[in-house]
Amino acid sequence: MHDSDDSPRNHPERDVDGADKIDGADNTDASNAVDSADNVAATDEAATDEAATDAAETGSAASVASASGAKTGIASFFSRHRTASLVTAGALVFALAGTGAVVAGASAANTEAPLVAAGDTATPTPTETADPARPLPGTDTAASRLRTCSVAGLASDIRLGSFQAQVVNANTGEVLFDRGGTTPSRTASVLKVLTSAAALSVLGPDHRATTTVVKGAEPGSVVLVGGGDITLTRLPTGEESAYAGAAHLDTLAIQTIAAWNADPANAGDPITKLVLDSSLFGDPAWESSWDTKELYDGYMPPITALQVDGDRDSPARNTSSRSDDPIGRAGDAFADELGGDVTVTRGTAPAGAETLAAVQSQPVSTLIKQSLIVSDNALAEMLARLVAVKSGAGNTFAALQQSTIAGLAPYGIDTTGIVIADGSGLSDNNAVPPSYLTQLFIKINAREGDLGVIFDGLPVAGETGSLSYSDRFSGSSSVADGSVFAKTGWIDTGYTLAGIINAADGTPLTFAVYALGDVSDNAKVAIDTITAGFYNCGDNLSNN
Repeated sequence: MHDSDDSPRNHPERDVDGADKIDGADNTDASNAVDSADNVAATDEAATDEAATDAAETGSAASVASASGAKTGIASFFSRHRTASLVTAGALVFALAGTGAVVAGASAANTEAPLVAAGDTATPTPTETADPARPLPGTDTAASRLRTCSVAGLASDIRLGSFQAQVVNANTGEVLFDRGGTTPSRTASVLKVLTSAAALSVLGPDHRATTTVVKGAEPGSVVLVGGGDITLTRLPTGEESAYAGAAHLDTLAIQTIAAWNADPANAGDPITKLVLDSSLFGDPAWESSWDTKELYDGYMPPITALQVDGDRDSPARNTSSRSDDPIGRAGDAFADELGGDVTVTRGTAPAGAETLAAVQSQPVSTLIKQSLIVSDNALAEMLARLVAVKSGAGNTFAALQQSTIAGLAPYGIDTTGIVIADGSGLSDNNAVPPSYLTQLFIKINAREGDLGVIFDGLPVAGETGSLSYSDRFSGSSSVADGSVFAKTGWIDTGYTLAGIINAADGTPLTFAVYALGDVSDNAKVAIDTITAGFYNCGDNLSNN
């Protein structure tokens, strides 16, 4: 818009006046047209007089003569052809009226609304509507900027096997890099992130699993009821197991003996029978797709509601061989704490039985961190099963699909195609697209709801947990040390890594990388290398 005082927008009255004059011309009849013709002739004469005057003022004799001649010629023509001139004049007035209306309408459309005198009614100004097929200037969606930092060479590393990945700018949600990002595939231990997110929404960060002892149905009997706390330790109070802060079995025994002796009905009668109740979790205890070598290699116990130390042979070691009877190991350890000659059997607690003692696990928020930092499979399965029980989906592996997906629903991310076979990611049958992880990690990075618990439990490249080992982020990949917060994954058929990168340019990125198929241990190096590439590129990461 022009700011000049001569702009029609600054003088709306000009267009209003012009419109009034056109209205008058529209009402002119045939007799007035004759008068108008006379006026035209008079106007022409005046024009020749003005031309002569102008010429004289410029001192041009030739111009004066020319103007005077024109005047005489027009008068003579009118005198000889009066009738024709009158008809022509009428047509001219009509044409001028039509032209004026168009000009006045166009001018009025470009002016502000005129002031209306008191008592007048303003004519509504039509609202201009944009043609949806022809967007107005400046309304087009801005094209994504050209990005020039390519990791195509790193992505072609054969050590990555069947490669899938996605990288997203966590601030904008824009996908920067994608290779099969929407295809659900096995995740290995990265699945623990989904299990943790479901536990936070269903159980809450403050929930604790409780192990109790109740009075048995028979004289001299007590029932040890497993509440799903696989962290309960048989180590004496004062010693820490692999699960720091875990409840101790000796504490439970001391409470039990004290309560038993305080009951007059038990006067003089010792505890002679211990019943083990592990019915909170249903069978089977071992998921059918798991390789049993995981048991003896020390990575996974059978999943039972009653066990101690994750059924490790060595309670203080993260990786330690497990048994095939975690319930029996827990029962024997508790019987030893009770002392005397105690017979151990299995069964269920009587309905409404009196509680003699109880101990609790660490809160879910702590258990999640302990599970993620060193990728503890038993803890992840414990959380997944407690989610299933709490949600009412069931108490077996078969319930996890329903319960985990329902637990993820509050986060508002599409779960289409996700398959949940277990809670730890050990099964090849699990399937999650990298795109789900990048979206979930955006929320984790923003610490939405209770998801900050997961962020706090993630290993950090070169610093903590499973990303601090000597074979992770070494060599040139160490440039990303302290800037990659991610969950590691490893099963026989794949290696994975997913989480958050605080890139070199300051951009927060979420990412997920899968190296699947016939891959070996060196896939970890290739994963770390391309992740360091994401770190170096930041928001300039190209999808080429």
